[in-house]
Amino acid sequence: MGLFKKNPDPITDRSRELNAKIAALESKIKRLSLELQPGPKPRLRSTVYARGGAVPPQPETERPQPSEPVFEKVNPFKPPAEQPPASPDVSELGVRKYDLWSLWERIRNHFQAPPAANPKLVSYLAAGSIQGLRPLRYEKRVKRRRFLLLAALLLFILLCIFYALEHPHPH
Repeated sequence: MGLFKKNPDPITDRSRELNAKIAALESKIKRLSLELQPGPKPRLRSTVYARGGAVPPQPETERPQPSEPVFEKVNPFKPPAEQPPASPDVSELGVRKYDLWSLWERIRNHFQAPPAANPKLVSYLAAGSIQGLRPLRYEKRVKRRRFLLLAALLLFILLCIFYALEHPHPH
C-alpha cells in the first residue's frame, strides 16, 4: 500500500542529476589536463639573463636550465635613468594641477538634477500623451495659480496688520 509513502521532490531529484553531471565533468577535466602535460617537470621561461648582455633565443632543447636565479644590483638611492614625461595636467610631484574649468564643471554638475532613468517616459508624461494622467503643464499652471493666490492673501493680511498698527482706534 503506497498511501503513506512520501512523494519524490522534483527539485532534489534535479539537484542530484546536476551534481552527478558536475562530478563527471570535473573528472573529465582532470583526465584531459593530465593528458596535456608532457612530463613531470613544468616548462619554465625566464626573462632574466646572466651578465654579459642578452643571449639570443635558443630552442627549448638547447637551453641550459639555470640552477639558481640571477639577480641584478639595484641602487635604491639613484633615480631611474628614463622617466616618463609628465602629462600637462599633472605636476612634477604627481598631483593634479588646479584647473578652473574642471572645478566649474564639477560645481555645475553638483547642482544639476541627475539624468532621467527613462527619458522616453519623462517626455510622455510632460506631453500628456499617456491617458488618465494630467499633463505636467496643467499641473504646473494649477500650482502657480495657487502660489500667487496665497502670496496675494498673505500680502493683504500683512497690509491689514500694518494699517492697524499705524492707525489705532480711539476709545
